[in-house]
Order: sequence, then structure tokens, then C-alpha cells
Amino acid sequence: MPTKSIAIVADRIAWEERQLIQAGPALGLSVEWINDESLCLGNPDASALAGFDAVLLRSRSYTRGGLIATLAEESGTRVINSAHAINLCENKAVLRTALRKAGIPVPEFRMVFSRSDFAKALTEFELPVVLKPVYGGMGKRVTLIRDSDLAHSVYDYVEDLGHAFEQACLVEPFLAGGASVRCLVVGTELVGVAEFTTGGEDWRNNAALGNTSRAAADDPYVAKIVSGVLDVLGPGIYGVDLFSTPKGYVVNEVNHAPGFRGVATATGVDVAVAIGNYLEEVLG
Repeated sequence: MPTKSIAIVADRIAWEERQLIQAGPALGLSVEWINDESLCLGNPDASALAGFDAVLLRSRSYTRGGLIATLAEESGTRVINSAHAINLCENKAVLRTALRKAGIPVPEFRMVFSRSDFAKALTEFELPVVLKPVYGGMGKRVTLIRDSDLAHSVYDYVEDLGHAFEQACLVEPFLAGGASVRCLVVGTELVGVAEFTTGGEDWRNNAALGNTSRAAADDPYVAKIVSGVLDVLGPGIYGVDLFSTPKGYVVNEVNHAPGFRGVATATGVDVAVAIGNYLEEVLG
């Protein structure tokens, strides 16, 4: 069987990308990193990605991901994940709305574009609350607000951000004490589930912040939620992040270019091989 050529489009080569590149040859895949700053896409007849059988889009940039996927697909390139899925995942408000319409539980939230929005949201939720950007990941700019006197001082920093898309935020209740669960999906298969706990004095449950993780027991309810997410996004490679609440799990966000070191370490699953096998299956 001829070797399939895969481009990993990303802004850097991290641990996950190295694993994918190293696993490729044994699976009949030639995997090459392409810097997402070097594509100059836009001409549908002359894609910078011509010659690759598929593109695995792993850009961390929430500005670039959906744009690259959309333009690459227009030029006939097979992109994983799809532009449709990436564009949904990049925007927390849009994703949560799509999931909620499909009957998938998500945290209650309020969309905040201004200080008046923020003030109203504070009257609708009891403190503490979490303020987070609509665009972004890895726990960055996610702020826990415990004190009403401090709240508007925190919002001063949001107002000082230079771009409107940076100022778009969500306010949501702080779900204290519950577990944070990362579900790693490859294709339509839930290949690994890990539970994260905060490290040190940082309250945020996020693998990118160095939190500890352990393999989570099989839970049919978790599998059902993940299946519902796939009904909305379609098959692909995702990190589905859940919060545990007294009423059950809710989907906090879905990462379209998930880090998987934490899940791989906690569960022993060879995620790079699982992704390689999926790419082979997609490409036939």
C-alpha cells in the first residue's frame, strides 16, 4: 500500500506533534509539519497544501484555525477536523448554543460585550463566578471572581484589551468541588478518559497548567454525552472537557486540536497510533 502524506499544520511542534510524526512510518504515513504562518491561502486553484493526502490541523491560534480549514477545504484539501467543527469549537458561546439545542448539557452562562452586560450578569448569578474569553484555551484569561468589590476592577482589564473579539466574554457560575474530565475522541471512538485535579494553588482544572491526572472509570453517561457531541460536530479528533455537577456532567468546551499527553500518560493509551489508524481509515 502506498504511503499516505499527512501535513500537520500548526504554529509549533509540541510533544503531541512529535509523537504523531514518529508514529507515522510504522502506519504507512509520511507526516510533515507545516508552519501555519507560511500558507498564504486564498487562491482555490493553487493551495499551498497541494500534494498532501490530508491535513491534520493543530494550530493553537483561535484566529487561524477555522480560517485555514475553510480555505484549505475550498481548494480541495481533506482537512481533519472539518472547518464546520473547528468553527464551532473555536467560539465557546456558539458551541454551547449548538450543543444546548441538541439537548446536550452545558453550563449556564451569560454573554458579555460591555460593562453593563457584566453588571447584569453579576445580578443573575451568585458569587463566585468565572469570567472567561469566548475565544481561547489552555486556561488563559479565565478568572475566578469571588468578591463583588473586586469584580469591576477585573473588568477594567477586559475593557483595556485592544480587539473586540478579545473583549467578548462569558460569565458563568463557579462549579466548585466537581471533577474536570477530559474525554479524548478519535473518529467516533472514545479512546481515553482522564480526570484532572488542580495543581498547587491554581484553582483551574486544565492539563496545560500542569494539573495532575488519572484514568477515569467507564461511565455510560459520559459516553452518551460524547456521542451527542459527535452528532453535532461529526467524527474527528477532539478533547471534550466535562465538569461534574450535582445534576451530572456538563460540557465545558470541546478542543479541536487537543493536547493528549495527560490522557496518554494517565490511561496508557497510545493516542498517536490511534490517530494514525484513524487517518488511514479516513484515507482508505
